[in-house]
Formats: sequence, C-alpha cells, structure tokens
Amino acid sequence: QVLLKETGGGLVQPGDSLTLSCVASGRTFSSHAMGWFRQIPGKEREFVAAISVDAGTTDYADSVKGRFTISRDNAWNTVYLHMNSLKLEDTAVYYCAAKLVNSYSYYTTFRSSYGYWGQGTQVTVSS
Repeated sequence: QVLLKETGGGLVQPGDSLTLSCVASGRTFSSHAMGWFRQIPGKEREFVAAISVDAGTTDYADSVKGRFTISRDNAWNTVYLHMNSLKLEDTAVYYCAAKLVNSYSYYTTFRSSYGYWGQGTQVTVSS
C-alpha cells in the first residue's frame, strides 16, 4: 500500500508559476514510477507528466511541454511538478499517482497502469 498526499495547489494568475508536491508513505517509494494527472469536471482524468524510478526518463503531455517539469527526490519520498507560464486551461484538480515497477527506467503515461492515487490538489489559474 502506498499513500500519496498532494500539496501546493492554489489560485494564481496567468503567467505565474506553482510547484506541486506529492509525498508518499507506505511501501518503498523508490520502487514506484510516478505520474501527475489532472481533471476538470465532466472530463476524463488526463496525463500530465511521468518520471521513472531513477528520474532518468520523463515524459509530458504536449499541452505542458516546455512549461512543466516533473522531478523526484527518493530520499524524501517526494515527487514534484514545477509549473511555469500557467494558462487558464491549466485549471484542474491535479493528482499524483504511483506504479510499482521492477525497472528503474520504466515509466508510463497510461492512467490505468497506476495503482495508487492521491486525493488531488486544486490549481486555479484566473485573471
């Protein structure tokens, strides 16, 4: 069992930056690939970013490439989502997710592959 807790959401203006954090507890964090997803009411949860165990591989949705950066600190059981140049359309509830893996370089962008989810943190971009 992995418990995930996201923090760092809030209300920001277009062009601002925000960093989300997700702290994991329970099973070994360094055995899990991590991902960030987001969801707005009435829409499916969509992939935002993913990172492998060793942080050597990352991937991003086209809509956030060049603006968002995913990182992790295995010593602190934490994964981050650094968000720059925020846009109105980035408004959503952001969720972190974990997948138990047996390869340090593995990551996935598929929502259904993740077995553990946090409860989400709201990010609102508004002028």
